[in-house]
Amino acid sequence: MPDLANGSRSTPLYARHAALGASFTDFGGWSMPVRYTSDLEEHRAVRERAGLFDVSHMAQFIVEGDDAGDYLDHALAGRLSSMSLGRAKYSLVLDPRGGVIDDVIVYHLDPGWYLVIANAANRDAVAAALRERVGGFRVAVEDASDSFALLALQGPAARRILEACPEIYGYETPLDDLGYYRATRAESGAEQVMVAYTGYTGEAGYEILVASAAAERLWNALLASGEAHGLVPCGLAARDTLRLEAGMPLYGHELTRETLPAQAGLARVVAADKDGFVGEPAAQPLAEDAPVLVGLVADGRRAGRAGYAVTDVDGSRVGEITSGALSPTLGHPIAMAYVTPAVAAVGTELRMDVRGTLIPATVTALPFYRRTS
Repeated sequence: MPDLANGSRSTPLYARHAALGASFTDFGGWSMPVRYTSDLEEHRAVRERAGLFDVSHMAQFIVEGDDAGDYLDHALAGRLSSMSLGRAKYSLVLDPRGGVIDDVIVYHLDPGWYLVIANAANRDAVAAALRERVGGFRVAVEDASDSFALLALQGPAARRILEACPEIYGYETPLDDLGYYRATRAESGAEQVMVAYTGYTGEAGYEILVASAAAERLWNALLASGEAHGLVPCGLAARDTLRLEAGMPLYGHELTRETLPAQAGLARVVAADKDGFVGEPAAQPLAEDAPVLVGLVADGRRAGRAGYAVTDVDGSRVGEITSGALSPTLGHPIAMAYVTPAVAAVGTELRMDVRGTLIPATVTALPFYRRTS
């Protein structure tokens, strides 16, 4: 994808976003649509109908070879060699100390063939880590990020829209049989696409990987087939509030190289019974005083933001907010924060320091929002 005048990279759909009136922001070195109309309208569309996101800035790596599964067991936190064909799995790229380099989704579509999708800002770090860990494994790692575009169709109407789209057909696994965190191949014109029942919004939906050259045609076709269902294009602002309500971590906020998976509630992602994987210290019990991630809810309209302090009821600092917003769905402030274990129990009363005002907040279980069907 070409660089823009400001030095940011653009996805294959940049011209379409501009034509639709999108406002842009730099995100991980990419010029991405932050909104088309209003953050609230786009957020509600995904919760009530459907939204279409361009997430082509994400990085894609193909891992292929006789030892691909065993290699990924060594290179990533989870046990990937046991994945059946057609499955997707959330995992982590850890550094040798157990800190998080990135969180990724791994797809297994053919024997000895895996696709790893990573965050755009961490593309170089993940590429370096994957290549450094090849060692004696019979495997090849290819950075295929510039070859593909990735579209996310999310919301209660997503399946009906996808079924109505004439540009995607020939599913190897019918959508009726495609369960959550499953993926299948399909056809779109002369191109093969991957359709995965995954997403980052807390709603049912699909992520569609397509060759960059076919991205605009498919984007237009999905918008057309979704018109009757209230589908709207959505930007990164809505994506952020949607993932926050769903309690999903964002790298650079809830996850960093200084974060151990267990601190973020992701101990389950680490296959502690594996031997010799990079990041083994992440399988050890946390230090007693290690901060842990919690959810916070408050009344009123004033929301805590990333970097704001969290205090106990006496005003002593006990942690820091990593993400926060006034929840469009719930109508009150929500936040995720790292706090000391002594105040991490659900129901604990704390305070968010919002520009010098201590706002009462209560520790709550994540996620804040869970779809009902």
